Amino acid sequence: MIKKYLAKVILVISLTCSLGVLDYQPLQAQVFGPQTVKWLWVSSLRQYFSSAGSEIEYGRRGRGPYLNTDQNDGLRWPAQYQNQDHNIGKSLWIGTTNFTDPTNGITYPNKVVHFGRATMYVNAEIYPEEFRLYGKFAAPAVTVDNLSASDLDANDLDLGGGDVVDASLPADRMIYNRVNTPIGITVYRKVLAFTQQYHDNYYIYEYTFKNTGFTDNNGGRISPVKTLTDVVFDFRYRLGNNQEGYIQAWTYAGVSWGLNTINDAVGQDAAHTLPAPNDKLKAVFSYYGPHSGNTSGLVPDDIGAPNFIDGHILGAPGFPGEVLLHADTSPNDATNDLTQPRTTFYMGSDGNIETLSPSTQFNANLMTQQYTSMTAGHPARTQAEQIGQDAHGYPTAFSNTWGGNTGGYSIQQGIGPYTMQPGDSVRIVIGEAVAGISRSKNAEVARNWFAWYQNGRTGTTQLPLPAGYVSKYGGPATTTDGNEYKNAWVFSGKDSLFQSFRRATANYQSNYNIPQPPPPPDRFSVLSGGDRISLSWSKSAESWPNFDGYRVYRAETKTDTVFELIYSCNKANATNAFDDVTARRGFNYFYYIQTKDDGSTNDIQPGEPLVSSIFYTMTNAPASLQRPAAKQLAEIRVVPNPYNIKAKSIQYGTDRSVENRLAFFGLPKKCIIKIYTETGDLIQTINHVNGSGDETWNSLTSSNQLVVSGLYIAYFEVTEDDTNVKKGDNTFRKFIIIR
Repeated sequence: MIKKYLAKVILVISLTCSLGVLDYQPLQAQVFGPQTVKWLWVSSLRQYFSSAGSEIEYGRRGRGPYLNTDQNDGLRWPAQYQNQDHNIGKSLWIGTTNFTDPTNGITYPNKVVHFGRATMYVNAEIYPEEFRLYGKFAAPAVTVDNLSASDLDANDLDLGGGDVVDASLPADRMIYNRVNTPIGITVYRKVLAFTQQYHDNYYIYEYTFKNTGFTDNNGGRISPVKTLTDVVFDFRYRLGNNQEGYIQAWTYAGVSWGLNTINDAVGQDAAHTLPAPNDKLKAVFSYYGPHSGNTSGLVPDDIGAPNFIDGHILGAPGFPGEVLLHADTSPNDATNDLTQPRTTFYMGSDGNIETLSPSTQFNANLMTQQYTSMTAGHPARTQAEQIGQDAHGYPTAFSNTWGGNTGGYSIQQGIGPYTMQPGDSVRIVIGEAVAGISRSKNAEVARNWFAWYQNGRTGTTQLPLPAGYVSKYGGPATTTDGNEYKNAWVFSGKDSLFQSFRRATANYQSNYNIPQPPPPPDRFSVLSGGDRISLSWSKSAESWPNFDGYRVYRAETKTDTVFELIYSCNKANATNAFDDVTARRGFNYFYYIQTKDDGSTNDIQPGEPLVSSIFYTMTNAPASLQRPAAKQLAEIRVVPNPYNIKAKSIQYGTDRSVENRLAFFGLPKKCIIKIYTETGDLIQTINHVNGSGDETWNSLTSSNQLVVSGLYIAYFEVTEDDTNVKKGDNTFRKFIIIR
């Protein structure tokens, strides 16, 4: 036993030396030591999970080359769209008092174990023992042109790697962790994800903390197992908004690390208890705070983070948050303790106590400061209240200049204290959700607001207000004030978050006995053709009780957009195939299929069908109309010719990925295409090898430069013999580009 503890001390010292003076450097967040990452990918909320038990800042891939992309990573909602992340970093701290450390014999007034947020030291402070993903059923086989074409292939159940299919699972997917800690508490974590459309934007975390005495993952154990006093479990959240604006470079400094994030809390005391139906909620949540760098310089204009450049979207309509669903009153009393959480303070995200190293677990002064923070209670006024709120709850001041912390502010839920004798367990359950207006409503609100803003912040158009806003505040159902309109819709997201919290609460209290959606077909196939794209699927879902058919949806160019319904059937006329004959040549298409029931089990909108998740069958590879290869070079043509940037909406679409596209039709099966300027400079070479008669070009040179207006020459040379064409045969076409 002494040798094991000595080995642990040597490991800690080694890590400390290798990391140098990390205690005195700015926060350098990431995981040190081995970890495995798995995803919950099947619902509209998406998050990676670590085998180490917490999803910390830069926890998935580290800082390294991902410094500018991954600081806000996870809690993606709505998950269908890129850069909708809200998780900067989360942590769990477990603290106790008067703990004698078996590795050095020192009694610490406060001992704290750190699962992040800034860093996490696997096999030096955190000791993972078990990590797997459970699923109610395996992901469907999804193919496009006979090749696998689903994100779930890489991001769902790894049945060969220990993940498990369990048909009795109450959720669609569940993460399971077991982790030991140096104070002898073993952490058991379950994270449940649901795909039923009224419950698919939240997770439920079930934690069981047990005083097992196990201190590592190599059999080390405190002997005899000791009683732990004043045990506190402190969950810390650094959340952010407008990752989309940050990645697309139209937002402001600090947004990516939550500099302007506003944190709020409800239900922690009588002054913050909400009226019914939210009067039982005990929650913390965050949202985008107006930034002083915004283009207009006005607080109301920046609520929701509109794109001031072209007004195409609101960058931050989401409200992420955490609701406490249950905390044991004591290890011997499993009833819910209504006095929890005991702490909901906000704190500077780059505070000194957040700076961790392997030696932090032996730093008595620092751990005392941390434990004091973990038990700080509730501020009389939340951060949101201190920044300033109007009668509607909207911020009245810039949040990025509030408080002075260069990292912005985070918020916590501290639960405890508990006395835990050997073998005692404490159970804590937390719901985590992100909610807001839909993507299509977001774009609509942004466009309408931008028109008002560009018109000198005035207008005569009657803009519709949310029904909940009108019923709460009275007045007419419309307004000509663009900010009243935009901000009412943005903050309807807070109401949606509370609704999600209520649904998570009801789900948990029912022992997860919510109506289940039907499963997807276990096979979905998409085949490109010359005059149609053919879809087919299995009958596996048709044995589901109350099965009532299918819906097929299609998107053009990318999956990060709104899909349109192109086919629907009910049980009476159900088929297992559909030909999409409305596809256009030169465009890429993506699909998904949903199974639907008859709506008889829907307890929220009776009669509305429950449907399988779109993410089970959404294709991630394009299908397209691909005519057979031409038999003669004379059939080759360039489309459009001329290409005119002003006509892109009637060419291949206005999305940035296709707005510069030209197509070459009537090609032989295999050929090389060389594109020259009018003066004979070779600017691009394309190898056409897919055997069809089609190829596309995005107007980029081999140096990745967009071509300018002018006359261009495309040279075509056959590279393989075929009917009527021989290797070496060649021709050329002239075409014009106008920009």
